[in-house]
Order: sequence, then structure tokens, then C-alpha cells
Amino acid sequence: MLQAGPRIWAKRTIDLTVAATVLTVSAPVLAVASLAVALTLGTPVLFRQKRPGKNGVPFEIIKLRTMVEPPAGEPPRPDAERLTRLGRLLRATSIDEIPQLFNVLRGEMSLVGPRPLLVEYLPLYTPEQARRHDVLPGMTGWAQVNGRNALSHEERFALDVWYVDHWSLALDLEILGLTFLKLFARRGISSQGHATMPKFTGAGRATP
Repeated sequence: MLQAGPRIWAKRTIDLTVAATVLTVSAPVLAVASLAVALTLGTPVLFRQKRPGKNGVPFEIIKLRTMVEPPAGEPPRPDAERLTRLGRLLRATSIDEIPQLFNVLRGEMSLVGPRPLLVEYLPLYTPEQARRHDVLPGMTGWAQVNGRNALSHEERFALDVWYVDHWSLALDLEILGLTFLKLFARRGISSQGHATMPKFTGAGRATP
């Protein structure tokens, strides 16, 4: 398990350095993408949602919007119906994830760690699966470079817990390198038969 000490400070230093650098370099891309979202989806441009952080403590994750919001009073529609063409492009290139670098700068996320899922999943995890929250959530992680959304929830959680138990700076650098390579492969963006991922319902079940 990841322990406090020099390694944590080194990880935090890498997070701050890379996040600040990437935000600076990608500012023109983020500006163009934000304008495109505003023109096609309107405002707000950013998607904000509570997600579980370290130890399950909620924080507000930030992304670029990729889906159409249903009119007030209407039930939510499936992701496949709400995801726009622009949204698919932003997700395929991971441009929609860039604003999460602000979460990294604020110390709510790390560059590498288990992806933060929905708060409503917290009571559904087994004690073993819940150990994925023993570390800061990440923008990318061991599960993302080993299948991403093409994996089942149970497979992802097992890989997340493996990361918690085997974390090292070398592993983080390996994951960052593999993430960069996989951005060009564009594999595992969605689960088979879904626009994103099926909903986790616990006990090895997922809703269609």
C-alpha cells in the first residue's frame, strides 16, 4: 500500500510539474474545444460531478461536457443517445479530460491512480474493491492501460487494487508512458454494446 514519506512528496512534485506544464501547453487546444462545446451544447461548458476521492471523501471532478442534458423534468436518457459527435471526438482524444488537471493541482487527484467513479457505487463495493480508495484517484491508471472501458467493472477493480498494493514511482512512469501511446490507439473507449460503461450494481452485476 502507498505510504506517506519521500515517495509521496516525489509523486506530488511530479503531479504538480506535469499538470502545470500540460495545462500551459494545451491551453490553445482547451480553448478551441471549449468554444466548440459552447457552440454545439451551449453552457455550461464544463461538466462537474461529485466523485469519491481518497478514503471515499467526495470532491467535484471537472471535465468538458460531451453529452446533451435532458430537458428539465424529463427522465435521463441512455449515454448513447446523449453523446454528441463532438463528444465522441473529445472522448476518443481524451481532450475532455484536460480540465481534471485542475483537480490534480488542487490535490484532489493524482496523474496516476484508480479512476474516480460514481458516489452511488460506494456502498456496492466489497471490502476488497473498496481498497481502491486507499490512494488518490487518478486521471489514468493501471486499469486504463490494460483495457480501459472494455474491461468489466470487476476486472477494473482488481487492477485498481493491484495498483494500490504495488505502487511505485517507476510504475507511475510506466503507466504515464503507456497512456501516451494508447491515446493514439483509441482502444477501450467504451464497453462492448455501450457508449461508455454499463452501470455498476454490485455483486458482479451491471445494468444494460
